[in-house]
Amino acid sequence: MRMMLIAKNPPAKFNAGVRDGSSGKALVKIIQELKPEAVYFTEMEGRRTAVLVIDLKDASEIPKYAEPFFLSFESEVEFHPVMTPEDLGRAGLEELGKKWG
Repeated sequence: MRMMLIAKNPPAKFNAGVRDGSSGKALVKIIQELKPEAVYFTEMEGRRTAVLVIDLKDASEIPKYAEPFFLSFESEVEFHPVMTPEDLGRAGLEELGKKWG
């Protein structure tokens, strides 16, 4: 299942890593290891945040994706299922609208 992983990094630990150069190296290593479909960096709630689009084949893969952020940066990590336009097209919205509308 396609998921959006959001890793919000606490400022103190990440700032220290920016200063000593370890945060960038750790991010490169994580991205190379996880091979996400897409990755973006942004700010959320005042924290440096990484947003990855991943294909989670089984719930047992959650630690594979979460632990690098937990252990490297003490990040808060969230997983959200997401759909492509094609996925949404197969969802049967019209039928659901008729049934529940």
